Amino acid sequence: MTLKAFRFRIYPTEEQKLYFSKTFGCVRFIYNTMLYDKIEYYKTNNEMLKNTPAQYKKENTFLKEVDSLALSNAQLNLEKAYKNFFREIKKGNKDQGFPKFKKKNYNQSYATNNQGNTIALLDDKYLKIPKLKSNIRIKLHRQLPKDAKIKSTTISRSSSGKYHASILVETDSVKPLPERNEAIGIDLGIKTFAVTSNGDEIKAPNALIKFERRLAFLQRALSRKKKGSNNYYKNKKQIALLHEKITNIRKDFLHKLSTKLINENQVIKVENLKVKDMVKNPMLAKYISDASWSKFVEMLSYKAG
Repeated sequence: MTLKAFRFRIYPTEEQKLYFSKTFGCVRFIYNTMLYDKIEYYKTNNEMLKNTPAQYKKENTFLKEVDSLALSNAQLNLEKAYKNFFREIKKGNKDQGFPKFKKKNYNQSYATNNQGNTIALLDDKYLKIPKLKSNIRIKLHRQLPKDAKIKSTTISRSSSGKYHASILVETDSVKPLPERNEAIGIDLGIKTFAVTSNGDEIKAPNALIKFERRLAFLQRALSRKKKGSNNYYKNKKQIALLHEKITNIRKDFLHKLSTKLINENQVIKVENLKVKDMVKNPMLAKYISDASWSKFVEMLSYKAG
């Protein structure tokens, strides 16, 4: 069996949006509160504190209004981050800092699990999730595999105000690609996104660079608006939508290129780049971030796995 995620646009009602906002807030609250207690305990005892969301519900009754599985998943994410912190400390990494607190912003998400058919697609039009009494309208632009078993769902809200559901399923319908004899090496660059060992030059879409004048114009306009006014939020949404467009163009390019390379080659070698060090150069940072080399390598890795 293989795990595969499918992302769909959802259209919640105002009441459902309110519930999502509460859940986003509670997930952020429990993560930050548990992290704070872990940090303070470590400072005093030099040990890891074992705490759970259940310990905080008596004092913070609003936590009972949302999906308990969302809080549990927040705890799992925190435990993973905190164990990484301890691992680095044991290795002698003195520069390793504590996991970061989650900031309040409009781009939020939470994950919940399917237990006893608590998550389901109904009539190809609606999504049922735990704790929410009404079903959410969903746009299924593609069907799930017939043998798909839903494992979990992540509800997210983008900075532009759009809502999505990423449905993780277990399926046998994903078959391995046939073996091939081809191998290829990839040299990543700035002027040209990549040059392959067979001589092909692949140009990047340079989405950020193409829209940076429009983005700068909107950001200057926002700085002149009165904070909190209708025009301020209207302008802010325009910026969010443009950022979303830039991200979508970049992702589309990376997905298509990585899929093509995976389908055509048995072995792919990519140069090892220290992106974190390279983006410290202010002359190159914008171009490197726009190219998204790390994301490209990440896509190649999980598609080849």
